[in-house]
Amino acid sequence: MECRKAELDDLDAVLELQSKYHISAIKDEDKSDGFVTTLFTKEQLQQLILKENGLFLLTDGLKIAGYAMSGSWVYWKKWPMFQHMINDLNKLSFLGQTLNTVNSYQYGPICIDKLYRGTGALEMLFDFACSQMAQRFPILVTFVNKANPRSVAAHEKKLGLEIIQEFNYNGNQYLELAFDTSKAVR
Repeated sequence: MECRKAELDDLDAVLELQSKYHISAIKDEDKSDGFVTTLFTKEQLQQLILKENGLFLLTDGLKIAGYAMSGSWVYWKKWPMFQHMINDLNKLSFLGQTLNTVNSYQYGPICIDKLYRGTGALEMLFDFACSQMAQRFPILVTFVNKANPRSVAAHEKKLGLEIIQEFNYNGNQYLELAFDTSKAVR
């Protein structure tokens, strides 16, 4: 397995993986294995690649086995959920700093094909994405739906992200987490 930055030619495969693990496509009994909640369009992913250099892939030969998204708050601010998070940033601190749109960025979603879960793929992709974004931002910020216990455990226990607050949005409960991008998981 290898990690690399996504290219425009990868978008159809990323969209396919996104659809496969979207909450609307997963049976209720399989949701405990993890899911993604937002469907991004091809155009939105193109902008993430072209303007943010923020779409990272885990590959196994020619197969895309996973992806991780990362971008500045400028990229994410057009979505109401992220605008909500931006409005709260200055109320939060991490690494002794008050968070803001200059010292932090939004990471996620991350999606790993079920065939690769439990193999170290998550840690490998996360480390790669962090190393790329650390050149611009010292602090990673993300959120996880509390209804997704596999993702909560993966981010907190496997990756070492720290919970900085809990919040409600649109009737859902979320954990907001942060990570020092100068550290490596593995």
